[in-house]
Amino acid sequence: MIKQAIIPLAGLGTRLLPLTSVFAKELLPINGRPGIEFILDECIEAGIKEVIFIISKKKEMIKKYFFNDSYYKKIIKKKNDIRIKNEYKKILKYKKMIKFVYQNKPLGTGDAVLKTKKFIRDKFFLMLLPDDLIIKKNCSKSMIKIHNKYQSSVMASMKVSKKSVSRWGIYKLGKKINKYNFNIKDVIEKPSVLKAPSNQAVIGRYILPKKIFSKLHNQKPGKGGEIHITDAIQSLINENNKFIAHNFSGKYLDCGSMNGYIKSNLEIAKL
Repeated sequence: MIKQAIIPLAGLGTRLLPLTSVFAKELLPINGRPGIEFILDECIEAGIKEVIFIISKKKEMIKKYFFNDSYYKKIIKKKNDIRIKNEYKKILKYKKMIKFVYQNKPLGTGDAVLKTKKFIRDKFFLMLLPDDLIIKKNCSKSMIKIHNKYQSSVMASMKVSKKSVSRWGIYKLGKKINKYNFNIKDVIEKPSVLKAPSNQAVIGRYILPKKIFSKLHNQKPGKGGEIHITDAIQSLINENNKFIAHNFSGKYLDCGSMNGYIKSNLEIAKL
């Protein structure tokens, strides 16, 4: 069973400037709630018991958000407001399941994952990228069902426009398992339009094997001088480790850009 999740949160959020010059993007409100809470709720509904946040010293406000007990206690004592009490109870629920590790140099998602090595207990774990919200159906829960059936790694998949493939990790798909799931032959980080093997992109949900840490430990920086998780995944695929691309049925929202953030607020307001 998948019981642990990791969430990389150390990124600078430059696509959301100027908001992120003073505020962590994961705490920006989406229809009145910090975006990170939607990710945590997805984890809880999927059966996750522990979540590891990877933050940097510049993102300490994320930790303060969940560990600001004295503030809430003073306000509740003064105002005795039921809404504030309920908000505090919700935060206490989240707080019980969260651990923090630090990535103070922006060396890529692979480097962020490596920081969690000593905390991962089981053979597989879930990773969620906070810029990617998937609403209307719990993608992590669906992926865990696939993992339990095939005992393999699983990654979320979605068709993107051919013109935009250089923004994503792109799959070369192998044998079809069923309508929604395919074996993965290769995954390439941000290929050019001419070199992309398909227009099936990696979306920010991964079930990864613990053995990926040994690959990340020895991995050299790739594009942009960063350690890419897709390069480590490709190394495992080359050694015949099974990875499944799961074409999820929920609705994808990109919260990492200004246009996407605005659209996400409008979409979630409709729910």
